[in-house]
Amino acid sequence: MTETAASVSSEPFAELSPAGGPPAERQDPSSRPLAERGAVPSEPLPTETPASAQEVAELLRSCSEEGRRVRIVGGATKLGWGNPVEADLRLSTSGLTEIVEHDPGDLTAVLQPGLPLAEAQAAFARAGQRLSLDPPLGKDEGATIGGVLAAGDLGPLRHRYGAIRDLVIGVVVALPDGTLARAGGKVIKNVAGYDLAKLNAGAFGTLGVVVEVCVRLHPLPQQTASAAASTEDPAALARAARRIAHSPLESEALDVAWRDGQGGVLARYAGETAPEQARDAAALLEEEGLPAHVHEDDGKPWAQQRAGQRSPDGVLIGVAGLLGDLERVVSLAEETGGALVGRAAIGTTWLRLPEADLASVERVRHALAPHACTVLDAPEEMRAALDPWPALEPGLLALSRRLKERFDPDGVCNPGLFAGGL
Repeated sequence: MTETAASVSSEPFAELSPAGGPPAERQDPSSRPLAERGAVPSEPLPTETPASAQEVAELLRSCSEEGRRVRIVGGATKLGWGNPVEADLRLSTSGLTEIVEHDPGDLTAVLQPGLPLAEAQAAFARAGQRLSLDPPLGKDEGATIGGVLAAGDLGPLRHRYGAIRDLVIGVVVALPDGTLARAGGKVIKNVAGYDLAKLNAGAFGTLGVVVEVCVRLHPLPQQTASAAASTEDPAALARAARRIAHSPLESEALDVAWRDGQGGVLARYAGETAPEQARDAAALLEEEGLPAHVHEDDGKPWAQQRAGQRSPDGVLIGVAGLLGDLERVVSLAEETGGALVGRAAIGTTWLRLPEADLASVERVRHALAPHACTVLDAPEEMRAALDPWPALEPGLLALSRRLKERFDPDGVCNPGLFAGGL
């Protein structure tokens, strides 16, 4: 139980996903073809790269007046998500890549949307801080602040620190009428009655272009340690995850994984007491009948968890469930021959299917109903034949349409990309 190991090749976390090679030199996303994975039409689109927030607003205003539609692009790491977008031009945020302000004393920073998250984290780390947000960074670590916010993407730190919408304390949004709407930190002009940060988190750029983000930071922990345990029983896996989730131990991440008939629980702790807490967590896991051990050098298994949130060459379904649904989702992964990673306590999982066919997707959606199942990654031909989004309830769909009409009545920004064709 108390064995310390940098990596254990027999556990599910070490083999769940390919680690990939070393990162290549970063490529300007505005030079990438937008036809990747059926995200946009095959013909190249003209590209505009504004260098200021005001330039973004002016570009959107002119497009609205001229009836042109815009595909908004950040790091181009999630272009295949959502419905294909029929656009007349693309707006790249690669001209907006600055850390506008970093106040270490107040633990806040103001960032432009095209700034790669990896570059922001490196700057914060030099001050002993971090943005407590760790989603997969994609090819060349290209995921940007604006793209992560637009997609509502997340990583293992979601367990303790919440989603990106919980870390954003202010935004500036360029709207298609040419105005710059501000809310939260550094307030100058508000849009009365709307929380712009939360509205734009996960809206996939369909309400406007976020041109500045003010975020809350946290101290960078000096050390971490993780408890890991494995099992071949989905029910035992779910019980063990619940035991850790309900324990008084203060984990900063709690994940599960499943592949090829074997699953595991992975719990991470941070700070001076991290090794001690990890050992206590390992003891709890063993009380549930799972062989457990401690990783004091725990970077690799968590990197594998993030890698499991993508399937560049296959089918990946994001499932929004609850902790109590974990056994059902894991059992389905086993039945379908798929692989799974997930945030145990919040019920969010990613299911990678072995076969790229519509029948497999429908089987998953039927088995997990009424929980939302979103097809994130899939081959181009499959994306053309299905709706990647779960069906919205009539009331939610009506509300979403009203918001779209309020902020983008002419359908300028990423038209049709979001659920319900918004």
